[in-house]
Amino acid sequence: MADSPPLLYLAPMQDVTDLTFMRVLTRFGGADVYVTEYFRVHEASRPDPWILRSIDENPTGKPIYAQMIGQDRTALVRTAQELLQHPVAGIDLNLGCPAPVVCKKEAGGGLLRNLPKIDAILSDLREAIPRHFTVKTRIGYHTPEEFEALLQLFSRHRIDALAIHARTVAEKYQTPIHPEYVAQAVATLPCPVIANGNIVNAAAGLAYHRQTAAAGLMIGRGAIRNPWIFDQLRAVFSGTLPTLPRCRELLDYVRCLYQEIAADTQQFDALGHVQRMKKTMLFVTQGFAPEFEFQLRRAKTESEFDAICRDFLDHDAPVPDLPPENSRLFCGFSELLRPAVSQPSSR
Repeated sequence: MADSPPLLYLAPMQDVTDLTFMRVLTRFGGADVYVTEYFRVHEASRPDPWILRSIDENPTGKPIYAQMIGQDRTALVRTAQELLQHPVAGIDLNLGCPAPVVCKKEAGGGLLRNLPKIDAILSDLREAIPRHFTVKTRIGYHTPEEFEALLQLFSRHRIDALAIHARTVAEKYQTPIHPEYVAQAVATLPCPVIANGNIVNAAAGLAYHRQTAAAGLMIGRGAIRNPWIFDQLRAVFSGTLPTLPRCRELLDYVRCLYQEIAADTQQFDALGHVQRMKKTMLFVTQGFAPEFEFQLRRAKTESEFDAICRDFLDHDAPVPDLPPENSRLFCGFSELLRPAVSQPSSR
């Protein structure tokens, strides 16, 4: 086991990692570091007031980074300077979003097809940001073979950390991750490297760290389904078995999230709120009988939503674990808690 456990980050997720979600997550242990939803940046843009709330009213007591997405160099510099007027730990640049509408605008992961433009953007932002400046990236746009050139590009700029979602943009979320490229970055770059992608449970997080020696782990979708994941990871990195929540505890979490989001909605619409919660429940229902998700899709009222959740969650059985899609990262806790015998080698 490494002497220093990795920092645990909440990954930025659009329409998820807002002020309300951060507030709820903190009740269940929470992350060490938070990253906002991305601020869309273009010639006429100004920082979104809704996202700014998660910075100005940060309920976590932990550092929070403001993430930007865009490709207009002047607008990115201007926005970074505006965001630095708020209590942020630093600024993060999104080079990883695989959404087609984003990539079509040559933003997010779409920028990975234009390394000269990334080079110019990094240069401008590094000069404009006096405190921490970090980047979140994929390992390439089309193929992982593009990662070598990306590493050379990142090494030319004094970025303070690099978070790597270990898939290409083309792979979206549909394939196993490639931890060997994160290990390569750890061995190559002078800045801390944060491993992201497919950390759906504590076993996956510990194995990912074993394979990469990353300075941090960034958890996204796994934290929506399992808000206890950060405390579970702290347990396994201390050499103990994590506490596994019961279904009734998961029900309490769902109700808490439902109520907190409703309370933070200016013009509450019951049907719209149920529809909003269905997006979250797509992650929560994973590992349960398909009927759970099927019934929730048909719910239209709060009473219907709550009754379905009670039917499937109002008992004391353990929440079913969710093994990661990448079997290379999964094995039992008893094996994972043995001391590591070697560190990953560079490629």
